[in-house]
Amino acid sequence: MITTLCNDRLLRALLRQPVDRTPIWLMRQAGRYLPEYRATRARAGHFMALCQTPELACEVTLQPLQRFPLDAAILFSDILTIPDAMGLGLSFSEGEGPQFARPLHSAADIARLAAPDPELELRYVMDAVRLIRRELAGQVPLIGFAGSPWTLATYMVEGGSSKDYTRIKGLLYDQPALLHQLLAVTAQAVIAYLNAQVAAGAQALMIFDTWGGILTPRAYREFSLHYMAQIVAGLTREAEGRRVPVILFTKGGGAWLEDIAATGCDAVGVDWTVDLSDARRRVGARIALQGNLDPAVLYATPERIRQQAAQVLADFGPGPGHVFNLGHGVQPGVNPESVRALVTAVHELSAPCHAGTGL
Repeated sequence: MITTLCNDRLLRALLRQPVDRTPIWLMRQAGRYLPEYRATRARAGHFMALCQTPELACEVTLQPLQRFPLDAAILFSDILTIPDAMGLGLSFSEGEGPQFARPLHSAADIARLAAPDPELELRYVMDAVRLIRRELAGQVPLIGFAGSPWTLATYMVEGGSSKDYTRIKGLLYDQPALLHQLLAVTAQAVIAYLNAQVAAGAQALMIFDTWGGILTPRAYREFSLHYMAQIVAGLTREAEGRRVPVILFTKGGGAWLEDIAATGCDAVGVDWTVDLSDARRRVGARIALQGNLDPAVLYATPERIRQQAAQVLADFGPGPGHVFNLGHGVQPGVNPESVRALVTAVHELSAPCHAGTGL
């Protein structure tokens, strides 16, 4: 495994170290907006086959880097691989999203759960990480990821996507101890899964708390943030002679930035509902920030995309500690050339933000 990186901007920025320009990567940078991704997915036959075949997962992970000068690759997988490995029977229906054949509807269902062995039940993910690291050949760092216990639990209890979260919120308010039991075993699974990704070659980690923002402040701290802090404390933070940074991202979590920053993570991802200058003021020099362009900006003209990128950079201001990203993932209808315009703009416009940093 090649350990020398040609481009380590991402890792340096996540640790608030000087960089020559602001690094950029994008959530869902490998996805349906790319024609080559759609071709590979069609060849795979269905989404789970794409995730579970390391060669195909590697292929789609690398596709955006072959088009754009991004500063990181992110493992192509899905946050629901853990509950699938727990025996819930994951499938994806076109237009309907993920579905579980055996959702958790009783205390007995939850009692049967056990954290899967990442090198057994989830070996295909670890093989993909190893293959991607080899194929990257030190070009850019590889980000591994997992869903937060709360977010995973919402799918496991609801049985799939939900608009009102009645089952999981009913469990939260009516049987909180049982929900804690579910979250505890899921947190153990996430720790083992992410540590296995680091052992396989992931150089940074991200935890996606997609549905944390649906909670009240008190419930968020008890049922989401508590378990993410537990995960951060249990992660491997050094590998290959350097620190493995950890990013926490709660969609809709702007009200809790200070609490998220206090977990011990290295960076907080923020969505487009947060003013980046305000976020920087609130967290100070404790952590890095990642974000936070509205994904819908990518439907605008290249000139407007450049203007909006400039605004995000200006909002963060000069100095280290910023990773440019969208506030959520690239949407399927985006023109790939719009992504190119964004990446180019960030690299060109951010250099003055880092003048005099010593690089």
